[in-house]
Amino acid sequence: MFSRNLKYYRLKKNLTKKELASRVGVSLMSITHYENGDRYPEMSIIKKLAETLDVKVVDFLASRNEHLEFYHGEFRKNSRMAKSKQSYIREAVEEYFSRFFDAVEILGGEVLPETPLIHSIPLEDDIEVNGKKLRTYLGIPETGPIGELIERLENKGFLIFLMESDEQTFSGINGTVNGRPYIVINRKMTPERIRTTIGHELAHIAFIWPEDMPDKNAEKIATAIAGAFLIPEEDVIRELGIRRRALTTDMYMVCEEYGIAMSLLTVRAYSCNVINEKLYKDYFISLNNSPGGRKNEPSRIAEEKTNLFEQLVYRAVNEKEISIQRGAELLNSSYETVASNCAYIGG
Repeated sequence: MFSRNLKYYRLKKNLTKKELASRVGVSLMSITHYENGDRYPEMSIIKKLAETLDVKVVDFLASRNEHLEFYHGEFRKNSRMAKSKQSYIREAVEEYFSRFFDAVEILGGEVLPETPLIHSIPLEDDIEVNGKKLRTYLGIPETGPIGELIERLENKGFLIFLMESDEQTFSGINGTVNGRPYIVINRKMTPERIRTTIGHELAHIAFIWPEDMPDKNAEKIATAIAGAFLIPEEDVIRELGIRRRALTTDMYMVCEEYGIAMSLLTVRAYSCNVINEKLYKDYFISLNNSPGGRKNEPSRIAEEKTNLFEQLVYRAVNEKEISIQRGAELLNSSYETVASNCAYIGG
């Protein structure tokens, strides 16, 4: 697995092959051979690679689960993200789920919910209907707030990876691992944006999309479905009234209740004819002119968390299937953290 790990850590460090070769003192072709698995470097070169990439030599030797078949969804065609950044995100996804499925296999492989059907919901012309269909797909009531969205998805068999990324153009991506759907989200977004992005990626996974639909249209529809999924039309009208002449601070309480940003609530209010076009446009002109724009919109809700991976590892440790040290390696965590979370309760 040296070749895969070398590529992963190089991309994580945001270095080109040429830059890495120059710093280590080898040829560009040598790095290419190392990453392709055609050649294995001498230990002196491995130590230089590790020093340059700020990792330990042992990190290059970490195994990858060989039983996994990945299908990665496409990044948005209008994405400004560099190809190297896209490659790193895919490598990070495979590295993470390699560790995740190691824990699953250690526990016998029967610890995950049944794999959900994907690309199985007929797409309608009505966004509100699509939003309700998505709720039904997950066994959620057609109206009302959705609490703990990530926990709900994990209990339905979806894999969620909250990835630390400084890449501001990256919000999320979806795909499958051995046919099981995954959603990867940039953890550095606000909890509201995380929930909206999950809804967006979930729409891409759940619905049957026309093959000839332009990417721009699909993205727009998926975003609209996410909004209708998180706060249906009936809830918008019940919470805000049939008609509003102004955007007022009491709307923040609705945002907190439904786990959404004020910008999304404003979009939904306009879509449901609760506010007029002028209010809608004036709000976004003001928001876009504020420091940081929409991406720095204040957060008002608690952070969404994914607990499944940790639960599996802690269970494996407590059942003596693996050592605390192995658990720490799987979670990329410290020995002390895993030990403290595996302590016995009571006397």
